[in-house]
Amino acid sequence: MAERKHGVPAPPTETSIVSADWDGREIVNETHHRVLFQDVDMTEVVDRGSTFEECVFGNVRFNVSVHENVRFLNCTFRRCSFFDTTFTDCKLTGSMFDGCSYGLLKVSRGDWSYVGLPGADLRGSVFEEVRLREADLTGARLANAELRRSDLSGAWLHSADLTGADLRGSVLDGLDPHTVQLKGAVIDPFQATVVAEALGLDVRG
Repeated sequence: MAERKHGVPAPPTETSIVSADWDGREIVNETHHRVLFQDVDMTEVVDRGSTFEECVFGNVRFNVSVHENVRFLNCTFRRCSFFDTTFTDCKLTGSMFDGCSYGLLKVSRGDWSYVGLPGADLRGSVFEEVRLREADLTGARLANAELRRSDLSGAWLHSADLTGADLRGSVLDGLDPHTVQLKGAVIDPFQATVVAEALGLDVRG
């Protein structure tokens, strides 16, 4: 089981929703606090403006779901499926993903700071204009992913695979090119200077 940064335990849940069928449901401005969602089918759910705080999602299917202006604050996702899931302007600060599956994941804008995605297979995923400050991406597989115009300040990227990833416009301060795979990654001229300096090169005009 993946651990949260610094070994902080997940908050305890107080109520449970088990084996519910929410397939195709439209959710608007709902609020859930410390709820365990176990074996819930949220396929093709459309969620707008809801808040899930300190909730736990176990084996929940989020496939082909759409989330707009939704807040998942300090939540835990265990063995969930996110195939073709879209998050737009969502806030997931402090949330942890453990043993989840992804494919065609699309994240646009929003705040994913302090999110835990260690070892996540995010190949081909899209993160555009997303705040990922101090996110745990240790060992994450991001080959051919798009991380465009995102803020990765202080992100944990040790052993991450960024092969062929499009990183243009993103803040890469703190990226250690010695500890990540960057072959074929696409970067802009400013980022090239940052990476060169991180390699100990003396960049001059």
